[in-house]
Amino acid sequence: MSFTKNDIMRIAKEQNVRFIRLQFTDLLGTIKNVEIPVSQLEKALDNKMMFDGSSIEGYVRIEESDMYLFPDLDTWLIYPWVTEDRIARLICDVYMPDGTPFQGDPRGILKRALKEAEEMGYSTMNVGPEPEFFLFKTDEKGNPTLELNDQGGYFDLAPTDLGENCRREIVLTLEDMGFEIEASHHEVAPGQHEIDFKYANAIKAADQIQTFKLVVKTIARQHGLHATFMAKPLYGVNGSGMHCHQSLFNGKTNMFYDESDKLGLSETARQYMAGILKHARGFAAITNPTVNSYKRLVPGYEAPCYVAWSASNRSPMIRIPASRGLGTRVEVRNPDPAANPYLSLAVMLKAGLDGIKNKMELPAPTDRNIYVMSEEERIAEGIPSLPSDLREALTELVNDEVICSALGEHALTHFYELKEIEWDMYRTQVHQWERDQYITLY
Repeated sequence: MSFTKNDIMRIAKEQNVRFIRLQFTDLLGTIKNVEIPVSQLEKALDNKMMFDGSSIEGYVRIEESDMYLFPDLDTWLIYPWVTEDRIARLICDVYMPDGTPFQGDPRGILKRALKEAEEMGYSTMNVGPEPEFFLFKTDEKGNPTLELNDQGGYFDLAPTDLGENCRREIVLTLEDMGFEIEASHHEVAPGQHEIDFKYANAIKAADQIQTFKLVVKTIARQHGLHATFMAKPLYGVNGSGMHCHQSLFNGKTNMFYDESDKLGLSETARQYMAGILKHARGFAAITNPTVNSYKRLVPGYEAPCYVAWSASNRSPMIRIPASRGLGTRVEVRNPDPAANPYLSLAVMLKAGLDGIKNKMELPAPTDRNIYVMSEEERIAEGIPSLPSDLREALTELVNDEVICSALGEHALTHFYELKEIEWDMYRTQVHQWERDQYITLY
């Protein structure tokens, strides 16, 4: 829906909204907000609400901290959960005091990439995300435990799937908030779930991912559970991915479809995929941004480890779903739900556009199960691996000029610094596995 300033002021009064959360996202993908009373709503809608950017990860230094929140009126939403005081939210873009967009705002970074696509003749990037999550029981203090709330498997039902009621309430809440839910089901691992919602343009899709995470965590807590979007919370079972289905449109025409092609793929789609494959190692630090992310990207757990594509095989990084026509799309399978969705979509789009601009040739599809191929066979087929850890991914990131340009100097510098600190903390920590292995052996 589209809203005007007057619409929002009227609805807030009619619905007895008492507080509004002006929401934005930091560089690491964490939702932040400035909460204001309804008496300040008109000021916020006039783009006059200021906040301290120096307290936000990856934003600015203390001596240049004043920043402004510009609400996107179309993101107006009243939270459906019942509280004594009704709360609404507006998702905002971040601006500098001189009225220019803040170069480190993740939402703004995605908008810049979309502007480039538009200049190339692609008016819309459609995205259908599939974020997975785990549900763990909480203790008497409400803190998460490592005890799963079910031992279900793929597509299981109650009583095996004890998360069914929680998942159903999440779906109903999302529908109340305007989501069009296409499917929800138990995933492969015990305690793991997936809820799929209808594709949208890239900005709306990224906004929806952030809203989805908030709803899932909120409803899970009401059921005495903790929802996590961590990529690999448990050893020995599947991790959580966030497959991203994507396509480029010009008006109502899907530029990825060509009915004369054997696979129904246009030259544009093939060049876009070639760009994704070329830059996959470069953007992995963004789509798989944590130390833990790389414990999901290992053979044997249905997560892609190898930079390849196929029209049917699910072991490569890119798959082409069966739908054709308006539904022709590319499914990129390596991102995980810990990623910042705005940055992830920006770097994947930028990689694909680079493939189109340079008319990159798509390598042959890999229709064999890559997991059972030897290293020699993979080398012979020209199939590289994704980075094996965050340190390797960061090195690949700074060496990829296209991905660096997608992020811009500010975001790249701050993201890299934050992730270097994360890697160094992990590298120097002594883990329980080490004590179990070595403390009596040596």
